[in-house]
Amino acid sequence: MASEVESTVTVIGAGPGGLAAAAALRGAGLPALVLERAASVGATWRGHYDRLHLHTVRWLSGLPGLRIPRRAGMWVSRDDFVAYLEAYVRHHDLTIRTGTEVQRLDRTGGGWRVETSRGRMESGHVVVATGQNRVPVIPPWPGRQAFKGLFLHSSQYRSGREFRGKDVLVVGAGNSGAEIAVDLIEHGAAVVRLSIRRPPNVVYRTVAGVVPAQLVSILLSKLPLRVADALARATARLTVGDLRKLGLPRPDRGIYTEMVRDRQIPIIDAGLVSALRARRIQVVPSVEAFDGTAVELAGGGKIEPDAVVAATGYHPGLEPLLGHLGVLDGGIPRVRGASEAREAPGLFFVGFTNPPTGNLREMARDARRIAKRIRATPGLGSRAGE
Repeated sequence: MASEVESTVTVIGAGPGGLAAAAALRGAGLPALVLERAASVGATWRGHYDRLHLHTVRWLSGLPGLRIPRRAGMWVSRDDFVAYLEAYVRHHDLTIRTGTEVQRLDRTGGGWRVETSRGRMESGHVVVATGQNRVPVIPPWPGRQAFKGLFLHSSQYRSGREFRGKDVLVVGAGNSGAEIAVDLIEHGAAVVRLSIRRPPNVVYRTVAGVVPAQLVSILLSKLPLRVADALARATARLTVGDLRKLGLPRPDRGIYTEMVRDRQIPIIDAGLVSALRARRIQVVPSVEAFDGTAVELAGGGKIEPDAVVAATGYHPGLEPLLGHLGVLDGGIPRVRGASEAREAPGLFFVGFTNPPTGNLREMARDARRIAKRIRATPGLGSRAGE
């Protein structure tokens, strides 16, 4: 395959992180080409379940150079956010090449070789923004393949309409699992159980119904973890209350410790607490195995649901692309924003964190930092914008 120099910077992924990086680079006078394996921008967002809304407030979720319209409301819906991403591309006149999967990155003498499904390219810098929700993860439960009921990962779930009157088990107590359980109830599922392996922290989207939890998180994130944990725990006790009598054990770790050290975001309540109090959702132990029509639970329990929705998360799936470069730790990039790994100068990452201050907000901040860092590359600044 012949090599061709496409741009000063190649951005991989046309989700919010990649678009933010491309816009920030364009604002710095740096040409950037965005490569996207799907047929459109925001492909991951388009595939989310119907009821999804951002857990971060509209005015702290916009990307560099364009606010999300006020008509989208405080908590932006999936469809409104996708429409915003499309408008963002037009507003910044970004160069997007869809249907192009990047397969491997290799360091060259002066930059990067980018192997794609459409051929080889050369680029001075690369920004990886493929996102955390790229490869669905399903635990290797014994007997799962022979389960006689309906089984699907949360990435395949769209709406509770098709489960009306059904007995459904949702596995996973993250935000997706909690929201899917509520969605099932709202659409008339007969029985909804939520399987929990690790007790989650739960917070309301707003404090006292007025102050967005994200604003509180931004303030508390400046404090030591133990102090932030104590304040968050006190706030949760006053607002959410003690959920142990509703089947949710008290978490072992504080909210901020989990977010910073375990990359575990608390459940941002969108109806779960009220559904638990109304006894419309039943909390059950973790799944151990499948046996024909039955699901075996920790502690010896056994249930026979009509369907199982595995809200068991995702993996970034970066190993084929750059696992050989020594820049990953447990599949996650070791650096972010304007930082570069010593082994890979000129390679940047955006969108691979779960910060308490809001993922979209941090994507926007990292995008600006990356553009500033690349703009300051010796010998590049004088050529930018030519």
